Amino acid sequence: MEPNSKIVRFEHGDGLLLDSGVRLEPFEIAYETYGTLNQDRSNAILICHALTGDQHVADDPEDSEKSGWWSNLVGPGKALDSDKYFVICSNVLGGCMGSTGPSSINPETGKIYGLDFPVITISDMVRAQAMFIDRLGIERLFSVVGGSMGGMQVLEWAARYPERVLTAIPIATSHRHSSQNIAFHEVGRQAVMADPDWRQGRYLDEGCNPRSGLAVARMAAHITYLSDEALHQKFGRSLQDRDSLTFGFDADFQVESYLRYQGYRFVDRFDANSYLYITRAMDYFDMPKDHGGILANAFKDTKSRFCVISFTSDWLYPTRESREIVKALNAVAANVSFVEINSEKGHDAFLLDEPEMFSTVSGFLDASADALGITLEQAQGKGV
Repeated sequence: MEPNSKIVRFEHGDGLLLDSGVRLEPFEIAYETYGTLNQDRSNAILICHALTGDQHVADDPEDSEKSGWWSNLVGPGKALDSDKYFVICSNVLGGCMGSTGPSSINPETGKIYGLDFPVITISDMVRAQAMFIDRLGIERLFSVVGGSMGGMQVLEWAARYPERVLTAIPIATSHRHSSQNIAFHEVGRQAVMADPDWRQGRYLDEGCNPRSGLAVARMAAHITYLSDEALHQKFGRSLQDRDSLTFGFDADFQVESYLRYQGYRFVDRFDANSYLYITRAMDYFDMPKDHGGILANAFKDTKSRFCVISFTSDWLYPTRESREIVKALNAVAANVSFVEINSEKGHDAFLLDEPEMFSTVSGFLDASADALGITLEQAQGKGV
């Protein structure tokens, strides 16, 4: 599953102390960059990916078949313009696309980590990213941008490293995982672990893959990414390749066939144990708890400029949770803009063609650069 990405390696003695108390070393972070870092290193934007995302955020100009998961937002002339910005995206710690995770080799045993990999948090992911950004020689980021779990990382970046984040754009996200979202994740994890091919997390060592369990987990999660209206408009009660009901348990309806396709396509690109670890990291995310029970404390004395974006039909991370973030930022007199975008596409709207989101992001960044006196002209040559 590991792609051909750039890798930063942190050796023994240069590891990361995790929130669990375990020290992880050595470890690697896989990443991609787009555009060129300018001379004063002021045009760097870090994109934080969501649960099943990776570092391939934009289309690869040298490989037309290698499309990016946010290619409608990132690229030449787009809202995150790679002709203007130096765009960075890394695979999260615990991932399966090149960064160290449960499918990596445990240096102490010479075998795949599996469940011996330590449980990680969103904070662990962000601190690993900060070490990686240090390695690139970038002191401050012009912006940190991300949706869903990526938005959680954006908030953690702004709270933990306020002096390093000039602007922050958390999209379709929350400051803590709700009990409903924890419940959905638990259903997915149990589906994976109930698959006999999971083998107590040792499936890679034993030449197996819990495909069915992971596919079911993905199917359940995918429903939460959509809205009732989006499902109705796309499928309604239309039958799949038939004129009448079969009175059996095949995929009679188009929506059933669609979910099965989404589930089994997912298992070819994602590691089951990474799914367990990353969903757990999201469940543990609770910014108020980490700051004396008061969310505003997380952003005390912040100088970062914020643009918070939500979508009307997102019931996974509803607008009220974005408003709580805005309220906390207002409580500490932070510079914050808020946009709720009218969309019927559900949570996945942040990944889709949403012109209002594109214009909001580009307008916010342009205005911020002007207000902060940031020059975004790129230097000639290749990026980091």
